[in-house]
Amino acid sequence: MLSERQKMILSAIVDDYIRSAEPVGSRSISKRGDVAFSPATIRNEMSDLEELGYLEQPHTSAGRIPSEKGYRYYVDHLLAQGAVTRPDLNLMKTFFAERLQEMEQVIQQVASMLSGLTNYTSIVLGPEVFNTTLRMIQVVPLDEVSAVAIIVTSTGQVENKVFRIPPGVRMEEIEKFVRILNERLKGVPLFQLRSKIYTEISEELSKHVSGYDDLLKVFEEVVVSDKQDRIFLAGSTNLLVQPEFKDVERVKSFLDLLEETPTLFKIIGSAPEGLQVRIGSENTIAAINNCSLITATYAVDGKTLGTIGILGPTRMEYGKVIGILNHFSQDMTQIMQRWYK
Repeated sequence: MLSERQKMILSAIVDDYIRSAEPVGSRSISKRGDVAFSPATIRNEMSDLEELGYLEQPHTSAGRIPSEKGYRYYVDHLLAQGAVTRPDLNLMKTFFAERLQEMEQVIQQVASMLSGLTNYTSIVLGPEVFNTTLRMIQVVPLDEVSAVAIIVTSTGQVENKVFRIPPGVRMEEIEKFVRILNERLKGVPLFQLRSKIYTEISEELSKHVSGYDDLLKVFEEVVVSDKQDRIFLAGSTNLLVQPEFKDVERVKSFLDLLEETPTLFKIIGSAPEGLQVRIGSENTIAAINNCSLITATYAVDGKTLGTIGILGPTRMEYGKVIGILNHFSQDMTQIMQRWYK
């Protein structure tokens, strides 16, 4: 357990480091009006906090920066949710009060507004991703080398995709392949189809279907509709102006990640209900394990429809971002309730 003095000093260091991106020293903390301790006392407490793992000393200077453990303690125990400014609140209220007919337009504008309000990268997963599931797949041969796959979704949408039959694969094998897919994938959300095929069905297919590996490559593209990849990004380059992103390789890996839609689905689609904060290595994807990700879900009648997320440095303005996401999730819930009635 940290003492009240240690809590106050840790909170002050986190706040100062978020603002300055520079290691924080005892003298700068002692000059704050809300900290009534001498520099010597603060130095001793900073040393103790470092030994406990809440602070780090990046170089030989006297300054300290928060560790992941320090950020986690700050978010869980010390953070006072930042009040959303009146101009920001008015902007959000005006946006959601407008009658916007296109769901895609709303989601894209939500992403843009979030990145603009926070100066971080926003990722928004739209409701179709969660709601639309696979109802049925049919395959109709066109000639000896090609066939058409008919994909029917739970919303009644029908898509036809022509594909080339892999050499040496008989139509009987394709029919067995499709039958297994229908048995195992009916009711599965479209965004999960690709992972389900490889993690849960490929072994069964290998036992019953000749040439299944060639068919897997074909159907990976056939059954996954690009139109359902409703994930929206905004502010992709916002993080690049942060001091933490001066390393070229780090920038490259981050930008590569933003182009990998399946990985973004994994990051955002797996977020638990409600508001969640993942700091540093709590993010299992290597490209962002030096970042923080805050997500919030929105729902109708207790059913989660989508997720909004903010990706930024661990030196993030947690209070401000949490406050904004709370407002957005509430407003998104209200607007979805109007649409889904």
